[in-house]
Amino acid sequence: MGLNTSADTPLPVGEVSRLIGGWIDRLGAVWVEGQITQLSRRPGAGVVFMTLRDPSHDISVSVTCYRQVFDAVADVVSEGARVVVHAKPEWYAPRGQLSLRAAEIRPVGVGELLARLEQLKKALAGEGLFAADRKRPLPFLPQLIGLVCGRASAAERDVLENARHRWPAVRFEVRNVPVQGVHAVPQVVQAVKELDELAEVDVIIVARGGGSVEDLLPFSDEQLVRTVAACRTPVVSAIGHEPDNPLLDHVADLRASTPTDAAKKVVPDVGEELERIAFLRERARRGVTALLEREERGLAHALARPCMERPHRMVEEREEQITAYADRARRTLGHLLDRAESELAHTHARVVALSPKATLQRGYAVLQKEDGAVVRAADEVTGGEALRARVAEGSFPVRVDI
Repeated sequence: MGLNTSADTPLPVGEVSRLIGGWIDRLGAVWVEGQITQLSRRPGAGVVFMTLRDPSHDISVSVTCYRQVFDAVADVVSEGARVVVHAKPEWYAPRGQLSLRAAEIRPVGVGELLARLEQLKKALAGEGLFAADRKRPLPFLPQLIGLVCGRASAAERDVLENARHRWPAVRFEVRNVPVQGVHAVPQVVQAVKELDELAEVDVIIVARGGGSVEDLLPFSDEQLVRTVAACRTPVVSAIGHEPDNPLLDHVADLRASTPTDAAKKVVPDVGEELERIAFLRERARRGVTALLEREERGLAHALARPCMERPHRMVEEREEQITAYADRARRTLGHLLDRAESELAHTHARVVALSPKATLQRGYAVLQKEDGAVVRAADEVTGGEALRARVAEGSFPVRVDI
């Protein structure tokens, strides 16, 4: 319904904005395809803001959605992504701004496949199949390399030629299988299992040249990923080119950016190894030479010391000390003996002075009875009793005469 307005009876801005909002509110939800050019996910905010641009025309429109709507595809949708949005047009009257309120966001084409792969990736990662501690180191020089690749493919040629150029004696056990299409997954899985069961195979390379996302889908298959995770033999993933990143890259023990890179990482270069050996030998020689020179300098320094130039000097010094100690000990012992001798003489003189013999030598005599008892009193003897008189120079018998 038209509005009757004129220069004399204009409508206020607010009324015009209200009317536009009413017209837009009567529009239903629509599916809109475009490219995300601006994306704002403010922390803590419940609404996500973005700008949807027409890739073919310089036209864009603002889009808002609740955080839970965007979080459903947040892992595969970012700035620059093309999406299909199910949204209802809205009019913000205070600013006179048109926007779309999105109720659903879907990645376009390959994006939907990538979203499913991202969900599978999260599930397998949650099981620990991509954990770094599960990765096994590759052998330094594999004796036999298992190779899974397409028949007569560029990937096979790159691996074989580069590996043999680096180490001519290297050997391969090749399994040619389809690397895309409906038969790719079961045959790649079977080839990996066969090579893993061969005890002489030291490492397995799964190689394929570049391709579209759809071409590389077999190498993101869950069955293949779990087969590689269960292998006892280290597995190298060499799928596509540098930007390609199938799930096999995450579960393999080593990811190579290209088949050529896989050959370089698995097989050492004989020329480089010879150079490394020569460098290490020269380094060892210099180390030993430096050690010997250091020890020679230490020995010369030690020999230059006075004690080494005149080794008898130390003995002579010790001889003088020992002689002095011996003289001192001799003098000390002499003093001790002299003092002991003097003390002994004094003691002997005192003993002699107190000895009964000394008394006898002064003319005294000791009378003893026949039983040896000493007579100390006159009443101890009787007349006519025989006694023995002991004097200084012997003894003689006496008889009591009373």
